[in-house]
Amino acid sequence: MNRIIVAFIISLIAGLSTTLGSIFTWIKPKNINNFIGSSLSFSGTMMILISITELIPQGFFYIRENNSIFIAGISLIFMLILGILLNTLINNKIVKRVGNSNNLYKVGILSMIVLMIHNMPEGILTFLSTTVDIELGLKLAITISLHNIPEGIAIAVPIYYSTYSHRKGVVGTLLSGLSEPLGAFLAYLFLYKYLSNIMISLLLLLVAGIMISISINEIFEESKKYSKKSIKLGVGLAILLSLISHILEII
Repeated sequence: MNRIIVAFIISLIAGLSTTLGSIFTWIKPKNINNFIGSSLSFSGTMMILISITELIPQGFFYIRENNSIFIAGISLIFMLILGILLNTLINNKIVKRVGNSNNLYKVGILSMIVLMIHNMPEGILTFLSTTVDIELGLKLAITISLHNIPEGIAIAVPIYYSTYSHRKGVVGTLLSGLSEPLGAFLAYLFLYKYLSNIMISLLLLLVAGIMISISINEIFEESKKYSKKSIKLGVGLAILLSLISHILEII
């Protein structure tokens, strides 16, 4: 099979793993408040950990390879601040559409938008890696799939419990997941022409800023409405999954 086609298929599978997070909307917990609280804190913690352990280091060191540490540092600070400002802008737009009365729905939509942006460079990286080495591409896709599932939870659970529509929860995760093969398609169109490590690095830093801002200002703020015990459970599970993911990546 053509390596380009294989790269597209692998990117598609990695992206669609986000929809697995919507399975949690069919779970009928005994205590819905605890479930929502732990799901929100879990997804928020995962987004922060992904930003700190993956996006920021990758973006910073890619820029540092061909530039001074001063330029890399300024780029890091500027893109993180830009990400926070963009999150505020997106948040204000959503508030105008849905109002402040439905914060849970707003959290789901915000998560969907930022994760769509996040998944595009992942699709680019998966595609490019697979075209160079299929085994490397598969390993990267598996790693991405592991953290795409909790990302799907961050989208589906808030949307479902604010609308009680399984369809909307699934559609939200599907739209986010499809942005990954879209990234692969863009990589194919502009392969070796316009894409550069610098562009991808800046995008990674921007997404990190947005994800951290959403997690702290939106997801955790919303989770505070539920029990503290459920928040601790979600944070603990996220840290555990992150450790497992990094161990598998090393192996």
